[in-house]
Amino acid sequence: MVLLMTSSANRPADTKQHTSISLTVFTLNVPDAFYCCYSPTLENTKEKDAAMEAMAEQIVTLCATLEENPGVRCKSTPSDNASRLAQLVEKKLENYYKTDEQSQIKAKTHSQLIVIDRGFDPVSTVLHELTFQAMAYDLLPIENDTYKYKSDGKEKEAILEEDDELWVKIRHKHIADVIEEISQLLKEVSSKKKATEGKLTLTSLAHLMKKMPQYRKEITKQVVHLNIAEDCMSKFKANIERLCKTEQDLALGTDAEGQKVKDSMRVLLPVLLNKSHDSYDKIRAILLYIFSTNGTTQENLDKLIQNVQIESDSDMIRNWEYLHVPIMSSSAVQQQKQPRRDRSAEETFQLSRWTPLIKDVMEDAIENKLDSKEWPYCSQCPPTWNGSGIVSARQKPKGSYQDERRSNARLIIFVIGGITYSEMRSAYEVSQAHKSCEVIIGSTHILTPRRLLDEVKSLNKPKDTVCIKDE
Repeated sequence: MVLLMTSSANRPADTKQHTSISLTVFTLNVPDAFYCCYSPTLENTKEKDAAMEAMAEQIVTLCATLEENPGVRCKSTPSDNASRLAQLVEKKLENYYKTDEQSQIKAKTHSQLIVIDRGFDPVSTVLHELTFQAMAYDLLPIENDTYKYKSDGKEKEAILEEDDELWVKIRHKHIADVIEEISQLLKEVSSKKKATEGKLTLTSLAHLMKKMPQYRKEITKQVVHLNIAEDCMSKFKANIERLCKTEQDLALGTDAEGQKVKDSMRVLLPVLLNKSHDSYDKIRAILLYIFSTNGTTQENLDKLIQNVQIESDSDMIRNWEYLHVPIMSSSAVQQQKQPRRDRSAEETFQLSRWTPLIKDVMEDAIENKLDSKEWPYCSQCPPTWNGSGIVSARQKPKGSYQDERRSNARLIIFVIGGITYSEMRSAYEVSQAHKSCEVIIGSTHILTPRRLLDEVKSLNKPKDTVCIKDE
């Protein structure tokens, strides 16, 4: 298999036999993997086997391209998807790195590959995110990374890509910071010739480009992102702002003051009674309520579905059981609440208090704090991560040990069934904060909340009736 190298973290490979990869984010071309792995209609079928094989092959291709033979581990869960894929990858890595002459395996490199099921963190998939990229892809009709907008009375298109330095710089920032930063950049340009007076508007910026053609390209980029940010804020102010407090309180189980939420239903009801929220937003809120209570009763769920009039979309809720996320409190599948890292000292916006679980996993893995029973290895643990072997801290001076990790260690996270933009952001943040280790995150595809709900709804349908979006 050929590995396609690309600078884009968003844009998938054009060729079906290729894996698209960026420095921090990669996606595989297995568009039906979510359905194949989680649909009960394909359990123990050749189609599911084929999807697993395709994912494993492409993950090994990635590792080979990076010249890594990582220690492979997975979350110990009721679902066998993660352990099955992890074992497949380990076996294929072993076969790939066998030398013809001596049939010896290349030693494990100083890296980890962690395989995770999508049901591990359902909360992050349905929350409204207020960082720029996640918010834009959730709220705006951006297709194939293309944003359509009007400028100077004309319809225009802009592609959100890695070559756009401003996009790369601001995409993981909070929307409030983005608007402030872009406005400041535009003021700096306009002040060079005192080209505008008073408040900057999109109309005045169009005139500015005519007056200052040498800055046209720079201003155009800034105008595009200001357009996106203002579109996001327009939708936020109209409906999303009031949703976000409810979502954060349900997700965390505490309010902005740190007080425990005593009655989740009381928190949920205002959202359900508000006629300005569409059915997707109400379903997202209901799911957060159910996730927060570790399942609900059949009677309660039926009432919620009936009162909100979402009978035709009820499988967007019920089918989470196939991801081993408890929807019924009587379910045999009962998830234990994942212990969280203490982030009380971190500065956050009140409506952005939730941190994806995967960020905890990344940081714990780098700090060698992941429980080996909860996160078992499929083979031996790489020496960098187990405190033993050739790069043991006991055997080397602290400086050289850290240098070894800094130059060699990688943490690769693979999520079966899609990753969110907030999880991608987490990989960037952890990589920047922990210079000792490069974090790479990947999946079968990149999710938006609506896309995921549509995919969940389809899980109990025959495959020939399901529309699977090709990456």
